[in-house]
Amino acid sequence: MSQRFEMRAPTWAVAVTLGLSIILGLLFKGCTGLDVLGNQGVTETVSGDWIAVSFTAPRFPDEQADHSGGIDLDLVTLIDSGQQRVDVAAYDLDLDTVSAALIRAHDDGVQVRLVTDESNAGEEAVTRLRQAGIPVVARPDEGHGIMHDKFVVVDEAWVWTGSWNMTDNGTYRNNNNGVLIASRAIADDYATEFEEMFTNRFGPSSPANTPNPLVNLEGQDRPVQVEVYFAPEDGVANHLIQALSSAQSTVRFMAFQFTSEPVADALIELVGRGITVQGVVEERSADAPYSQVARLRAGGVEVFVDGNPYIMHHKVMIVDDQVVVLGSYNFTLSAEEENDENLLIVHDPEVAAAFLGEFGRVLQQAQAATP
Repeated sequence: MSQRFEMRAPTWAVAVTLGLSIILGLLFKGCTGLDVLGNQGVTETVSGDWIAVSFTAPRFPDEQADHSGGIDLDLVTLIDSGQQRVDVAAYDLDLDTVSAALIRAHDDGVQVRLVTDESNAGEEAVTRLRQAGIPVVARPDEGHGIMHDKFVVVDEAWVWTGSWNMTDNGTYRNNNNGVLIASRAIADDYATEFEEMFTNRFGPSSPANTPNPLVNLEGQDRPVQVEVYFAPEDGVANHLIQALSSAQSTVRFMAFQFTSEPVADALIELVGRGITVQGVVEERSADAPYSQVARLRAGGVEVFVDGNPYIMHHKVMIVDDQVVVLGSYNFTLSAEEENDENLLIVHDPEVAAAFLGEFGRVLQQAQAATP
Protein backbone atom coordinates (compact mmCIF):
# COMPACT_ATOMS: atom_id res chain seq x y z
CA MET A 1 0.00 0.00 0.00
CA SER A 2 1.24 3.46 -0.84
CA GLN A 3 2.27 5.68 2.04
CA ARG A 4 0.03 8.40 0.65
CA PHE A 5 -3.70 8.07 0.11
CA GLU A 6 -5.24 10.64 -2.23
CA MET A 7 -8.96 11.00 -1.57
CA ARG A 8 -10.75 12.53 -4.54
CA ALA A 9 -13.25 15.28 -3.78
CA PRO A 10 -16.67 14.22 -5.12
CA THR A 11 -17.91 16.33 -8.00
CA TRP A 12 -21.27 17.10 -6.41
CA ALA A 13 -21.30 15.76 -2.88
CA VAL A 14 -20.51 18.28 -0.17
CA ALA A 15 -17.00 17.29 0.89
CA VAL A 16 -15.11 18.83 3.80
CA THR A 17 -11.81 17.01 3.87
CA LEU A 18 -9.66 19.06 6.24
CA GLY A 19 -6.87 18.63 3.70
CA LEU A 20 -7.83 15.96 1.20
CA SER A 21 -4.45 14.22 1.23
CA ILE A 22 -4.26 11.91 4.23
CA ILE A 23 -0.75 10.64 4.91
CA LEU A 24 -0.58 7.17 6.38
CA GLY A 25 2.37 7.98 8.63
CA LEU A 26 0.96 6.06 11.57
CA LEU A 27 3.47 5.57 14.38
CA PHE A 28 1.55 3.70 17.07
CA LYS A 29 3.29 4.62 20.32
CA GLY A 30 1.42 2.08 22.42
CA CYS A 31 1.49 4.17 25.57
CA THR A 32 -1.19 5.47 27.87
CA GLY A 33 -1.67 8.73 29.69
CA LEU A 34 -4.25 11.20 30.86
CA ASP A 35 -6.05 13.09 28.11
CA VAL A 36 -7.53 16.58 28.44
CA LEU A 37 -10.73 15.01 29.76
CA GLY A 38 -8.85 13.38 32.63
CA ASN A 39 -9.40 9.86 31.27
CA GLN A 40 -6.86 7.19 30.45
CA GLY A 41 -6.27 6.76 26.74
CA VAL A 42 -3.86 5.30 24.25
CA THR A 43 -1.65 7.77 22.36
CA GLU A 44 -0.93 7.49 18.67
CA THR A 45 1.05 9.74 16.35
CA VAL A 46 -0.47 10.38 12.92
CA SER A 47 1.45 12.40 10.35
CA GLY A 48 -0.73 14.53 8.11
CA ASP A 49 -4.48 15.04 8.23
CA TRP A 50 -6.08 12.23 10.18
CA ILE A 51 -9.70 12.49 9.01
CA ALA A 52 -11.74 13.26 5.90
CA VAL A 53 -15.42 14.20 6.27
CA SER A 54 -17.98 13.94 3.47
CA PHE A 55 -21.70 14.60 3.20
CA THR A 56 -24.25 13.57 0.63
CA ALA A 57 -26.05 16.35 -1.24
CA PRO A 58 -29.55 15.16 -2.17
CA ARG A 59 -31.19 16.79 -5.16
CA PHE A 60 -34.86 17.71 -5.35
CA PRO A 61 -36.51 16.53 -7.44
CA ASP A 62 -34.38 13.42 -7.75
CA GLU A 63 -33.39 12.25 -11.22
CA GLN A 64 -32.28 8.62 -11.42
CA ALA A 65 -29.99 9.45 -14.35
CA ASP A 66 -27.94 11.69 -12.03
CA HIS A 67 -27.02 8.82 -9.72
CA SER A 68 -23.27 8.88 -10.24
CA GLY A 69 -20.22 10.46 -8.65
CA GLY A 70 -21.41 10.17 -5.04
CA ILE A 71 -19.48 9.52 -1.84
CA ASP A 72 -19.49 5.82 -2.70
CA LEU A 73 -16.60 6.54 -5.05
CA ASP A 74 -14.45 7.66 -2.11
CA LEU A 75 -15.16 4.34 -0.41
CA VAL A 76 -14.38 2.54 -3.67
CA THR A 77 -11.00 4.31 -3.80
CA LEU A 78 -10.31 3.19 -0.25
CA ILE A 79 -11.26 -0.42 -1.03
CA ASP A 80 -9.12 -0.39 -4.18
CA SER A 81 -6.14 0.69 -2.05
CA GLY A 82 -6.42 -2.36 0.19
CA GLN A 83 -3.49 -4.75 0.13
CA GLN A 84 -4.30 -7.32 2.80
CA ARG A 85 -7.82 -7.14 4.28
CA VAL A 86 -11.11 -5.33 3.76
CA ASP A 87 -13.84 -5.97 6.33
CA VAL A 88 -17.30 -4.48 5.75
CA ALA A 89 -20.15 -4.22 8.27
CA ALA A 90 -23.13 -2.93 6.30
CA TYR A 91 -26.74 -2.92 7.40
CA ASP A 92 -27.73 -2.53 3.74
CA LEU A 93 -25.60 -2.78 0.60
CA ASP A 94 -27.08 -2.47 -2.87
CA LEU A 95 -24.51 -0.31 -4.71
CA ASP A 96 -22.92 -1.94 -7.73
CA THR A 97 -19.88 0.34 -7.37
CA VAL A 98 -19.11 -0.96 -3.87
CA SER A 99 -19.83 -4.63 -4.59
CA ALA A 100 -17.68 -4.47 -7.74
CA ALA A 101 -14.79 -2.93 -5.76
CA LEU A 102 -15.03 -5.66 -3.13
CA ILE A 103 -14.98 -8.36 -5.81
CA ARG A 104 -11.96 -6.71 -7.47
CA ALA A 105 -10.13 -6.71 -4.16
CA HIS A 106 -11.04 -10.36 -3.58
CA ASP A 107 -9.85 -11.31 -7.06
CA ASP A 108 -6.55 -9.49 -6.37
CA GLY A 109 -5.91 -11.69 -3.33
CA VAL A 110 -7.14 -9.31 -0.64
CA GLN A 111 -9.13 -10.96 2.16
CA VAL A 112 -12.66 -9.52 1.90
CA ARG A 113 -15.47 -10.25 4.36
CA LEU A 114 -18.98 -8.90 4.91
CA VAL A 115 -21.29 -8.77 7.90
CA THR A 116 -24.85 -7.63 7.24
CA ASP A 117 -28.39 -7.94 8.58
CA GLU A 118 -30.61 -10.84 7.56
CA SER A 119 -33.31 -8.43 6.38
CA ASN A 120 -30.98 -7.19 3.64
CA ALA A 121 -28.90 -10.34 3.03
CA GLY A 122 -30.82 -11.12 -0.17
CA GLU A 123 -29.81 -7.94 -1.99
CA GLU A 124 -28.47 -8.64 -5.47
CA ALA A 125 -25.17 -6.95 -4.62
CA VAL A 126 -24.71 -9.25 -1.61
CA THR A 127 -25.58 -12.30 -3.70
CA ARG A 128 -22.86 -11.33 -6.17
CA LEU A 129 -20.35 -11.20 -3.32
CA ARG A 130 -21.28 -14.69 -2.21
CA GLN A 131 -21.05 -15.98 -5.78
CA ALA A 132 -17.55 -14.48 -6.03
CA GLY A 133 -16.48 -16.48 -2.98
CA ILE A 134 -16.57 -13.66 -0.44
CA PRO A 135 -17.78 -14.91 2.97
CA VAL A 136 -20.95 -13.23 4.22
CA VAL A 137 -22.36 -13.46 7.74
CA ALA A 138 -25.83 -12.08 8.50
CA ARG A 139 -27.30 -11.34 11.91
CA PRO A 140 -30.29 -13.68 12.17
CA ASP A 141 -33.73 -12.10 11.85
CA GLU A 142 -35.02 -13.39 15.14
CA GLY A 143 -36.19 -11.66 18.31
CA HIS A 144 -35.35 -7.98 18.54
CA GLY A 145 -32.46 -5.97 17.21
CA ILE A 146 -30.61 -5.57 13.93
CA MET A 147 -27.04 -5.33 12.67
CA HIS A 148 -27.20 -1.61 12.00
CA ASP A 149 -23.49 -0.75 11.63
CA LYS A 150 -22.06 0.94 8.55
CA PHE A 151 -18.28 0.68 8.68
CA VAL A 152 -15.29 -0.57 6.72
CA VAL A 153 -11.82 -1.46 8.04
CA VAL A 154 -8.92 -1.63 5.57
CA ASP A 155 -5.47 -3.07 6.26
CA GLU A 156 -5.74 -2.54 10.03
CA ALA A 157 -5.11 1.17 9.47
CA TRP A 158 -8.19 2.81 7.94
CA VAL A 159 -11.78 3.10 9.13
CA TRP A 160 -14.76 4.40 7.15
CA THR A 161 -17.93 4.98 9.16
CA GLY A 162 -20.88 7.34 9.64
CA SER A 163 -24.63 7.35 9.02
CA TRP A 164 -24.37 6.40 5.34
CA ASN A 165 -25.92 3.12 4.22
CA MET A 166 -24.19 1.76 1.12
CA THR A 167 -27.31 2.11 -1.00
CA ASP A 168 -28.55 4.16 -3.92
CA ASN A 169 -31.08 5.98 -1.74
CA GLY A 170 -28.53 6.55 1.00
CA THR A 171 -26.11 8.07 -1.51
CA TYR A 172 -28.33 10.22 -3.72
CA ARG A 173 -31.57 10.95 -1.86
CA ASN A 174 -30.89 10.97 1.86
CA ASN A 175 -28.83 13.32 4.02
CA ASN A 176 -25.87 11.31 5.32
CA ASN A 177 -22.32 11.66 6.51
CA GLY A 178 -19.21 9.55 6.10
CA VAL A 179 -15.81 9.89 7.75
CA LEU A 180 -12.53 8.27 6.75
CA ILE A 181 -10.08 7.96 9.65
CA ALA A 182 -6.38 7.10 9.54
CA SER A 183 -5.62 5.47 12.90
CA ARG A 184 -4.34 2.03 13.74
CA ALA A 185 -5.76 2.25 17.27
CA ILE A 186 -9.27 3.11 16.04
CA ALA A 187 -9.00 0.52 13.28
CA ASP A 188 -8.15 -2.02 16.00
CA ASP A 189 -11.40 -1.12 17.78
CA TYR A 190 -13.52 -1.61 14.69
CA ALA A 191 -11.67 -4.77 13.64
CA THR A 192 -12.36 -6.26 17.08
CA GLU A 193 -16.06 -5.46 16.76
CA PHE A 194 -16.13 -6.93 13.26
CA GLU A 195 -14.55 -10.21 14.44
CA GLU A 196 -17.22 -10.54 17.14
CA MET A 197 -20.02 -10.23 14.62
CA PHE A 198 -18.29 -12.38 12.01
CA THR A 199 -18.25 -15.15 14.63
CA ASN A 200 -21.99 -14.64 15.27
CA ARG A 201 -21.73 -12.68 18.52
CA PHE A 202 -24.39 -10.08 17.87
CA GLY A 203 -26.29 -7.65 20.07
CA PRO A 204 -26.34 -8.48 23.79
CA SER A 205 -24.04 -11.46 23.20
CA SER A 206 -21.26 -9.14 22.00
CA PRO A 207 -18.55 -8.75 24.69
CA ALA A 208 -17.46 -5.36 26.01
CA ASN A 209 -13.83 -5.60 24.88
CA THR A 210 -13.11 -2.49 22.76
CA PRO A 211 -9.27 -2.27 22.91
CA ASN A 212 -8.93 1.51 22.69
CA PRO A 213 -12.10 3.33 23.82
CA LEU A 214 -10.15 6.59 24.03
CA VAL A 215 -7.49 7.54 21.49
CA ASN A 216 -5.28 10.62 21.75
CA LEU A 217 -3.96 11.58 18.32
CA GLU A 218 -0.65 13.42 18.24
CA GLY A 219 1.12 14.96 15.29
CA GLN A 220 -1.62 17.55 14.75
CA ASP A 221 -1.51 21.29 15.41
CA ARG A 222 -4.23 20.85 18.04
CA PRO A 223 -5.17 18.30 20.68
CA VAL A 224 -7.46 15.63 19.27
CA GLN A 225 -9.27 12.91 21.21
CA VAL A 226 -11.63 10.27 19.85
CA GLU A 227 -13.91 8.12 22.01
CA VAL A 228 -15.02 4.83 20.42
CA TYR A 229 -18.08 2.91 21.61
CA PHE A 230 -20.25 0.05 20.39
CA ALA A 231 -23.81 -0.80 21.34
CA PRO A 232 -25.22 -2.51 23.20
CA GLU A 233 -22.18 -3.63 25.19
CA ASP A 234 -20.57 -0.26 25.97
CA GLY A 235 -23.50 1.61 27.56
CA VAL A 236 -23.37 4.18 24.78
CA ALA A 237 -26.11 6.47 26.13
CA ASN A 238 -24.14 7.15 29.31
CA HIS A 239 -21.11 8.27 27.31
CA LEU A 240 -23.28 10.40 25.05
CA ILE A 241 -25.00 12.06 28.01
CA GLN A 242 -21.60 12.70 29.62
CA ALA A 243 -20.49 14.50 26.47
CA LEU A 244 -23.69 16.56 26.44
CA SER A 245 -23.33 17.45 30.12
CA SER A 246 -20.04 19.21 29.37
CA ALA A 247 -21.81 21.81 27.19
CA GLN A 248 -21.15 25.42 28.10
CA SER A 249 -23.00 27.29 25.36
CA THR A 250 -24.66 25.24 22.59
CA VAL A 251 -25.79 21.81 21.48
CA ARG A 252 -27.01 21.23 17.95
CA PHE A 253 -28.31 17.92 16.66
CA MET A 254 -29.62 16.11 13.58
CA ALA A 255 -31.64 12.98 14.31
CA PHE A 256 -33.24 10.43 12.03
CA GLN A 257 -35.03 9.05 15.09
CA PHE A 258 -35.26 10.44 18.63
CA THR A 259 -37.08 8.24 21.14
CA SER A 260 -34.52 8.07 23.96
CA GLU A 261 -35.96 9.58 27.15
CA PRO A 262 -32.59 9.78 28.95
CA VAL A 263 -30.97 11.69 26.08
CA ALA A 264 -34.01 13.99 25.81
CA ASP A 265 -33.85 14.59 29.57
CA ALA A 266 -30.18 15.54 29.26
CA LEU A 267 -30.97 18.12 26.57
CA ILE A 268 -33.88 19.57 28.53
CA GLU A 269 -31.63 19.87 31.58
CA LEU A 270 -29.12 21.80 29.49
CA VAL A 271 -31.81 24.29 28.48
CA GLY A 272 -32.57 24.74 32.17
CA ARG A 273 -28.91 25.71 32.67
CA GLY A 274 -29.14 28.34 29.96
CA ILE A 275 -27.58 26.28 27.15
CA THR A 276 -29.00 26.84 23.66
CA VAL A 277 -30.20 23.52 22.22
CA GLN A 278 -31.41 23.34 18.63
CA GLY A 279 -32.09 20.38 16.37
CA VAL A 280 -33.58 18.94 13.21
CA VAL A 281 -35.51 15.65 13.25
CA GLU A 282 -36.62 13.52 10.30
CA GLU A 283 -40.25 14.42 9.55
CA ARG A 284 -41.44 10.80 9.34
CA SER A 285 -40.27 10.04 12.87
CA ALA A 286 -41.18 13.33 14.56
CA ASP A 287 -44.68 12.18 15.51
CA ALA A 288 -43.97 8.45 15.69
CA PRO A 289 -44.72 6.43 18.84
CA TYR A 290 -42.30 7.25 21.68
CA SER A 291 -40.92 10.28 19.80
CA GLN A 292 -39.38 12.79 22.20
CA VAL A 293 -39.97 15.78 19.92
CA ALA A 294 -43.01 17.08 21.84
CA ARG A 295 -41.18 16.70 25.17
CA LEU A 296 -38.10 18.44 23.80
CA ARG A 297 -40.14 21.37 22.56
CA ALA A 298 -42.03 21.62 25.84
CA GLY A 299 -38.66 21.68 27.60
CA GLY A 300 -37.40 24.63 25.60
CA VAL A 301 -35.47 22.82 22.87
CA GLU A 302 -35.93 24.37 19.42
CA VAL A 303 -36.77 21.42 17.14
CA PHE A 304 -37.54 21.58 13.42
CA VAL A 305 -38.72 18.78 11.17
CA ASP A 306 -36.47 18.33 8.16
CA GLY A 307 -37.15 19.58 4.64
CA ASN A 308 -35.79 16.64 2.64
CA PRO A 309 -38.72 14.98 0.81
CA TYR A 310 -36.81 11.72 1.16
CA ILE A 311 -34.94 11.08 4.45
CA MET A 312 -32.72 13.12 6.75
CA HIS A 313 -30.64 10.22 8.04
CA HIS A 314 -27.98 11.87 10.24
CA LYS A 315 -27.36 10.81 13.84
CA VAL A 316 -25.21 13.75 14.94
CA MET A 317 -24.75 16.00 17.97
CA ILE A 318 -22.39 18.98 18.11
CA VAL A 319 -21.35 20.33 21.52
CA ASP A 320 -19.96 23.86 21.92
CA ASP A 321 -18.68 23.84 18.32
CA GLN A 322 -15.88 21.60 19.63
CA VAL A 323 -17.16 18.04 19.96
CA VAL A 324 -19.05 15.88 17.45
CA VAL A 325 -21.05 12.72 18.12
CA LEU A 326 -21.55 10.58 15.01
CA GLY A 327 -22.02 7.03 13.78
CA SER A 328 -24.81 4.55 13.14
CA TYR A 329 -26.36 5.02 16.60
CA ASN A 330 -29.87 6.49 16.50
CA PHE A 331 -31.04 8.14 19.71
CA THR A 332 -33.37 5.26 20.57
CA LEU A 333 -33.77 2.48 23.11
CA SER A 334 -33.33 -0.12 20.36
CA ALA A 335 -29.95 1.33 19.43
CA GLU A 336 -28.93 1.33 23.08
CA GLU A 337 -30.06 -2.16 24.10
CA GLU A 338 -30.63 -4.39 21.07
CA ASN A 339 -28.89 -3.35 17.86
CA ASP A 340 -25.27 -3.64 16.81
CA GLU A 341 -24.23 0.01 16.52
CA ASN A 342 -21.13 2.18 16.59
CA LEU A 343 -20.61 5.70 17.89
CA LEU A 344 -17.68 8.12 17.85
CA ILE A 345 -17.26 11.17 20.07
CA VAL A 346 -14.69 13.35 18.32
CA HIS A 347 -13.07 16.17 20.29
CA ASP A 348 -11.75 18.37 17.47
CA PRO A 349 -12.99 21.87 16.52
CA GLU A 350 -12.08 21.38 12.86
CA VAL A 351 -14.24 18.27 12.58
CA ALA A 352 -16.95 20.14 14.48
CA ALA A 353 -16.76 22.98 11.97
CA ALA A 354 -17.41 20.54 9.11
CA PHE A 355 -20.51 19.17 10.81
CA LEU A 356 -21.69 22.67 11.75
CA GLY A 357 -21.68 23.50 8.05
CA GLU A 358 -23.89 20.49 7.34
CA PHE A 359 -26.17 21.36 10.26
CA GLY A 360 -26.59 24.85 8.80
CA ARG A 361 -27.60 23.43 5.42
CA VAL A 362 -30.06 20.95 6.94
CA LEU A 363 -31.50 23.60 9.28
CA GLN A 364 -31.96 26.09 6.45
CA GLN A 365 -33.79 23.47 4.42
CA ALA A 366 -35.98 22.61 7.41
CA GLN A 367 -36.81 26.27 8.08
CA ALA A 368 -37.69 26.84 4.44
CA ALA A 369 -40.11 23.89 4.57
CA THR A 370 -41.77 25.07 7.81
CA PRO A 371 -45.22 26.60 7.15
